[in-house]
Amino acid sequence: MRSPNIRRTCAALAAATSLALALTACGGTTKNDVKDEGGTNKSAGKADPNAATKKGLTVAFLPKQVNNPYFTSADKGGEKALKELGSSYKEVGPNSATDTSGQVSYVNTLTQQQVDAMAVSAQDPGALCTALKQAMNNKIKVVAYDSDTKTDCRNAFISQASAEDLGRTEVQLLAEQIGYKGEIAILSAAQTATNQNTWIDFMKDELKKDKYKDIKLVKTAYGNDDAQQSFQQTQGLLQEHPGLKGIISPTTVGIKAAAQYLSGSKYKGKVKLTGLGTPNDMRKYVKNGTVEAFELWDPAKLGELAARTAVALSSGQISGKEGETFKAGDLGEYTIGKDGVIALGKPTVFDKKNIDRFNF
Repeated sequence: MRSPNIRRTCAALAAATSLALALTACGGTTKNDVKDEGGTNKSAGKADPNAATKKGLTVAFLPKQVNNPYFTSADKGGEKALKELGSSYKEVGPNSATDTSGQVSYVNTLTQQQVDAMAVSAQDPGALCTALKQAMNNKIKVVAYDSDTKTDCRNAFISQASAEDLGRTEVQLLAEQIGYKGEIAILSAAQTATNQNTWIDFMKDELKKDKYKDIKLVKTAYGNDDAQQSFQQTQGLLQEHPGLKGIISPTTVGIKAAAQYLSGSKYKGKVKLTGLGTPNDMRKYVKNGTVEAFELWDPAKLGELAARTAVALSSGQISGKEGETFKAGDLGEYTIGKDGVIALGKPTVFDKKNIDRFNF
């Protein structure tokens, strides 16, 4: 989420679709999620911050999964920005959030079509690298968003927020809700998701602090960004650990599914749930007492920043090097950080007091 308050939501956007749908987890990587292996493939030559913004570019969005509410919202944000900038938008992608070979095929096709830039949410940090490097060798600018690749396989990465901020604040939210005492579990997305694993590492590190000495993480379960699997995993966690006090689900699909299960069970109000969700998905669970508070960022802003970054790269205004700055329309000015990471902003916490202010 960058803009103050809510414009930041990890998963997004699932405008309240019923549980069986594919809300895909907040999938993204964030700062520090993926380390560089073998140098950075940034464009040679100096960037000119005063260069004119090119028009008539074609920028393609390749999400982890098409027709997923989160990515639909993110990509629409990119489409809107490109229209304002005088360039063209297209979206392609697999129907499954685990079809890595499908993503590779789409990258190759976009390269053959000679698009000017592509924004990619990687299902796997390394699997797309060969294809993305080929695209870059063909002078196509590559922006990763939501879920990163290895750093030498793209020009820049748009991170939803600091991975550390997300991981630590989710523990802080849950700890406060359970009175800093009891067993907790994590309901993640796919076991290979770079963003999820990085956030979980920071959760575990946060739990090492003395103030959490009476909290025990008993299990990390995986719902694979699938609503039904996440629902079943929540049920399984409570059967296996009947004394469970809380669950953190850092994925929009997972938190919605877990909330649905808890809402109709004897655990409602007794087992606390937090994580990354969208206001529209979680509103009824906040209002009926199943969930006290959760956090996120606005995926539309994430997509907008990805699009504006792609155009700035294609225009030669930035190259992806640390310290470069550029203006991203109404989003404001951004500075490129280490390893080409551009952070959208801090997450926003949603609860009964503020949730009705937001619609996404």
